[in-house]
Amino acid sequence: MRSSGFVQGGSTITQQYVKNAYTGKQRTLVRKVRELVLASQLDRRTPKDQILFKYLESIYLGEGAYGVGAASETYFRHPVNTLSLSEAALLAGIIPAPSIYEPRGNPQAAEARREVVLAKMLQQHSITDQQYATALQQRVVSAANAKPGVPLTAVFAPLQEPTKYPYFVDYVRRYLIARYGPATVFRGGLTIQTTLDPALQDLADKTVRDSLSGTSAPLDMSMVAVEPPTGYVKAVVGGRDFARNQVNLALGGCPNKPDPAKVKIEVDATCWGGETVTGGGTGRQPGSAFKPFTLATALSKGYSPSRVYPAPNFYNVPGCRGDHCTIGNNEGEGGGSVTLRQATWKSINTVFAQLIRDVGVRDTADMAKKLGITSAWESPRFHGISYTLGVIDVSPLDMASAYGVLANHGARQEPTPVAIVRDASGRVLEDNLHRGEGAKVIDPVVASNVTDMLRGVLTSGTAAGKDIGRPAAGKTGTTENFSNAWFVGYTPTLSTSVWLGYSSSQTEPLRHIKGVDKVYGGTIPAQTWHNFMVEALKDVPVTDFEQPAPVKPLAEAVDRAARGGIDPGSRRFPADTDNGGSYFQGLPRPFASPPPTTTTVPPNEPPSTAPPPSTTTTALLPRRP
Repeated sequence: MRSSGFVQGGSTITQQYVKNAYTGKQRTLVRKVRELVLASQLDRRTPKDQILFKYLESIYLGEGAYGVGAASETYFRHPVNTLSLSEAALLAGIIPAPSIYEPRGNPQAAEARREVVLAKMLQQHSITDQQYATALQQRVVSAANAKPGVPLTAVFAPLQEPTKYPYFVDYVRRYLIARYGPATVFRGGLTIQTTLDPALQDLADKTVRDSLSGTSAPLDMSMVAVEPPTGYVKAVVGGRDFARNQVNLALGGCPNKPDPAKVKIEVDATCWGGETVTGGGTGRQPGSAFKPFTLATALSKGYSPSRVYPAPNFYNVPGCRGDHCTIGNNEGEGGGSVTLRQATWKSINTVFAQLIRDVGVRDTADMAKKLGITSAWESPRFHGISYTLGVIDVSPLDMASAYGVLANHGARQEPTPVAIVRDASGRVLEDNLHRGEGAKVIDPVVASNVTDMLRGVLTSGTAAGKDIGRPAAGKTGTTENFSNAWFVGYTPTLSTSVWLGYSSSQTEPLRHIKGVDKVYGGTIPAQTWHNFMVEALKDVPVTDFEQPAPVKPLAEAVDRAARGGIDPGSRRFPADTDNGGSYFQGLPRPFASPPPTTTTVPPNEPPSTAPPPSTTTTALLPRRP
């Protein structure tokens, strides 16, 4: 009341138990007064240890587990009275934010919290120095990756009924918990109609499986398909084996927020608001697949696709001092001048480095955020010209959704895996069947021009030969040292992203995979996208980007009769172009405390050479025409 606003809470365990058991969590003064009165009454009648027991018996600890007994069984597969010190500390660390700290989907965050709890226990003399040292060594590890004789805190996969579509079901579960809380999701008797297209999901699973055939973990691939006019997520593949680690690579993560008192932040990440769906991973750098956001920024400022820039082999960042101030193309390439259109087809890094200097790093970050990159943020301390080259971590879901805005003439539809949600009484909690046309986040002219430029990538650019026989656009992406490879592409009807990399490492290079020496985005990822899109759209009428997408109301049944004689429509083919090049300098990733002038320089791409337990999913929606 003194601050006239919300400040950090100071509730006792008794108050928190009353809030969970009796009053609910609405942030109102009336609720707080009721909580205080009830807590005071309970405190006079019940011993403290019994209150603590009731609290620990009822709190939510992630993954559908209410109470430490259930959490002990689900995570460690043994009773709570046999917990080790390390396991107990892990559970205690989950309490403040189960969706962030639960150890299956977020093992790194859970480990950090476990260490904080152990340090507090030592500080408060609850454990000895020897107990602390022993427990500290027992780091959080998936039981599937446990090694005999190595001290660890093993977390087991859940014992639950298998589902045919584990990544999509995981996405639905995380989406609902973020909006309604675990109590409503797991105990509310919800009925959910999803946006899943079983035919597309089966196709996505098969396509990814075929692309990974002959390889083994930890090499992994993710794919997400989104319908641009509606935002309906039609298919999600978050890796090769969900049961192996419970991480959904399709959903990515959220970057840690630096202390604003110490670091100037000019663009806040959307996910810092706490309602964004993440999958337990960190996300991955998109490389040159991030360049369309710089293009959209430039065109929104009046730049023309025919604007000419020098295209040197190497570009020295003005004002930068040190060993990491050069951005380069492949040796022997570049030279002369090119238009922005040509630089996009060839993915010339040195041109885009100049372009973001002109349009601004902050404005580019803001554009990416508007288009739907929930992890997009910007600080002068951590980011510079290399921002245009894809140095922030993103998710396949965000990339498919953001490119979908370009396909939808600048109108954004938030991605969703559910069409309609009803509670136990049949009351509608969420209705996405009548979403309208979406919010115009960029000018339709800008979106159309970016799309027109990206069409050339598939015909004569870095993904040449991967076009799908109908109007389509897209962009390749390859990060420094070939550690991540992307292709994101779209038609008016479907936007699909593909990521390839190692789930165990952000830096291990993609080399010598299925006969490909260096895996660029234009190789395996682009071919995977092509294989999926050709089959996914074979029964969908061909439309150009200037025409309305052939989307009908979701509730209507769709005639899936086979259609023949597809007319690919007219397309403009750009002239043949030279290939872009790779960088020859690299830098630490964000949060490695780089100086303000450092840059991270990933490679360009040359032309291609090659349902939760207590919820009910009542309907899987038909594929739209």
